[in-house]
Amino acid sequence: MAEGNRTAIVTGGSRGIGREVALRLAALGYDIAIVYVGDENEAAETVAECRKAGVKAAAYVCNVASFEETKETVSQITEDFGSNIAALVNNAGITRDGLIAMMSEENWDSVISVNLKGAFNMIRHTARIFIRNKGGRIVNISSVSGLMGNAGQINYSASKAGIVGLTKSTARELAAKGVTCNAVAPGFIRTDMTKNITEDNSELLRTIPLGRMGEASDVADAVVFLLSSPYITGEVLRVDGGIAM
Repeated sequence: MAEGNRTAIVTGGSRGIGREVALRLAALGYDIAIVYVGDENEAAETVAECRKAGVKAAAYVCNVASFEETKETVSQITEDFGSNIAALVNNAGITRDGLIAMMSEENWDSVISVNLKGAFNMIRHTARIFIRNKGGRIVNISSVSGLMGNAGQINYSASKAGIVGLTKSTARELAAKGVTCNAVAPGFIRTDMTKNITEDNSELLRTIPLGRMGEASDVADAVVFLLSSPYITGEVLRVDGGIAM
């Protein structure tokens, strides 16, 4: 790898799973570049928490669905942090749920653009950096919805299934360059995205063999494991309490 501190880029890093991943990696000594849209205060708070670990951290507003915006953001990150980008965590994602018979084209396109194209964009613009550095780690956040489908989430499920294919193909392409690419497939995780789902939903809990929703820290554990594993690539690690086994 190149000289200097390791930098990790975390998309959707201002809150939820992304925030937990960013904080965990900061504690491990990574400099942190958070890519986000939305609440500037949340992003600033996450950056401040990361800096408490003694690392460099900054936040970048970027619509990951935009090829040009992601290109410019990665360029700015390398200018600010240097070329030693060691890790990319593609966590940014949205939901626009609805049944297939009533789903609008806009809701289909927006979810595919952010969740799937966004991951492609970030990999596309960091791949050459990883290749030049002769190594790197990519972890994409998929979902059990992408593995087994979910009624009312055809756009989300399709985007997350696409992440699996993207992960495996990227892993094959970049393996010879010392770059690994893996995915984590969470189940029901307690975040803002699932705020309408509660532990009182007994029907939901019956689908989870472990009998509880997961925490962002459970997903972060899996991400850290894959980022530290030089001989695992093309893998999809479920963090779902057993839903999809």
